[in-house]
Amino acid sequence: MGTKTVHLAVYDTLADWETGHATAWLARAGYTIRTVGPVAGEPVTTIAGIRIVPDLALADLRPEDSDLLILPGAEKYDEGDELAAFPAAARAFLDAGVPVAAICGATAGLAKEGLLDDRPHTSAVSFYLAATGYKGGEHYVDTDAVTSGGEAGSGDLITAGPTEPVAFAREVFAVLGAYEGKRDAWYRLFHDSDPAAFAELNS
Repeated sequence: MGTKTVHLAVYDTLADWETGHATAWLARAGYTIRTVGPVAGEPVTTIAGIRIVPDLALADLRPEDSDLLILPGAEKYDEGDELAAFPAAARAFLDAGVPVAAICGATAGLAKEGLLDDRPHTSAVSFYLAATGYKGGEHYVDTDAVTSGGEAGSGDLITAGPTEPVAFAREVFAVLGAYEGKRDAWYRLFHDSDPAAFAELNS
């Protein structure tokens, strides 16, 4: 930890809306956001049709070079195992004590990888993950976002559903220690449209 670098996984059918709050505000807090794709330099296309050229290939990603790996949702998580290497990379991060944050379809990828079998977690709905055949149903929490630690030495894992990009970002900030003393105001501003929170955030 302490690299001030966050790695954002990018792949075809990535859900554009799910990680923007987290990545934009981490960048404002001084983090470098690096994109990681299946192949370095080979563009991927989001659900919106936006083309992203990854900074590096997944095969070249090392946990020791990162403070956090973010896995956005994508339709391809529900279409087969094409993205299975990304949840496998998440396992390597967690084993190295580096946190991972997954939202929407990426939580199904984690479930298939067995990473949610023993941890509190959430997703879109419980039966979405149940359809993967995973063994962690008893640990499902019906809430906006969940941060859970694994066994000793394992990194924190953040999960959220597709409608909770703001709560997802809040958990990311907390794990990284970003916006200390300001996170509640940030959340109230972007989640609740609380005008009083704007002054608090910018005080």
